[in-house]
Amino acid sequence: MSFDQARAVRAILPKVTEAIDAMESVSDDAVEEYGRAIITDLVREHVDGRALAGQSVPNLDQERSLAEAVFNQVFRMGRLQELVNDPTVENIDVNGCDQVWITYTDGRKELGAPIADSDDELVEDVRRWAAYQGQTARDFSIARPRLHLSLGSNTRMGALMGVVPRPCLSIRSHGKLNADLDDLIANGTIDKGLREFLSAAVRAHKDIVITGGMGDGKTTFARALAAEIDPDERVATIEKEYELFLHLQKDRHRDVLAMEAREGNTEGLGAITLHHLIEDALRFNARRIIVGEVRGDELIPMLQAMNTGGNGSICTLHADSADQVFARMLILAGSGGLNIATDTLFRTIGMAVDFVVHLGHDLRHNLDGPVNRRYVAQINEVLPPGDTVEPAVNRVYVPGPEGRAIPNTIPQCIDELVAVGFDPALFAGHAWQGGPR
Repeated sequence: MSFDQARAVRAILPKVTEAIDAMESVSDDAVEEYGRAIITDLVREHVDGRALAGQSVPNLDQERSLAEAVFNQVFRMGRLQELVNDPTVENIDVNGCDQVWITYTDGRKELGAPIADSDDELVEDVRRWAAYQGQTARDFSIARPRLHLSLGSNTRMGALMGVVPRPCLSIRSHGKLNADLDDLIANGTIDKGLREFLSAAVRAHKDIVITGGMGDGKTTFARALAAEIDPDERVATIEKEYELFLHLQKDRHRDVLAMEAREGNTEGLGAITLHHLIEDALRFNARRIIVGEVRGDELIPMLQAMNTGGNGSICTLHADSADQVFARMLILAGSGGLNIATDTLFRTIGMAVDFVVHLGHDLRHNLDGPVNRRYVAQINEVLPPGDTVEPAVNRVYVPGPEGRAIPNTIPQCIDELVAVGFDPALFAGHAWQGGPR
């Protein structure tokens, strides 16, 4: 009978989790180190037991592979870890243990191998990942059937059970954690003129709202804009689950207050919302505030932060076009239970936001296969309301023939941009100024 690694993992796993749960006075940073030592011992014990029983035993390479598989099952993402480590994988969508859809960065979509032997095993895996990973342990049960968690420095996971026929996962891998504007030129998101404009806007402490749809690259774009911030400026990042990871880029951001929201317990107590964290960020002397995504009642404190102590702040927001952003903010204010008059909200937006940068995304097919394009489609300068209730806008960049942003008009704040080094001659052209398409 040949050696079955999957069966061996199932046999060793309960002993590993029991030993780790029994550990006392071990710091979070040391848990993995101790866990790996425990796994090595238990794997050796398992192999010796098979040998004494006259059963087939793994060779040295198989034994190492078994230890790594157990380690991944506890501290990483089990059978999914190989996919998570693959830089060409962008999304993994799981509709039950044996329905694993993989979307690659080039737009390909394929059905992958099962990631567990049963749906019950998959649920147990998710619970274990939630217990050992992330800043705060999070429950996943019939009482709490929704789970959102940051796993490591480049992976975000959402999970559902009970409210769906089979347990479901959605895993997003962030490609470049150290992305900057030069990287966005290289992949065709912006051209040289846009790079200089965006860099100047950040250096001039302009407040920027990044909009786009799902998968348009808003988080990567925010990370690239943040790369233009002076390394010694105090920055607060505020997120539902960590995705920006500026606090891990010590060479680029030396003073970062990274804040992650926390869900309440089953009684709804102990929750820490984005709203709370934005208010805290100002009290902790943050010069700039970057909100991973504005989704509800954190909208007003974010605008207030932009309008007062957080000049040069950045946030992302889901919107289908740059021209829909004000209506979208009005909807968010209502969904968050905010009791604020429409004209008051729009005046606040007009005074707080300087630019809306809208991202586009399309998937094209050519002879070489699919081509996944992400690009800046439009940039609006936001101004206080004039003849209408909504804020006035100055369409600085508009979509060109291929949808990519091209210069349209000079912003009212041009003198401030010139003061930090921007060359207004870059507005002279009305075409995409080089770079991949």
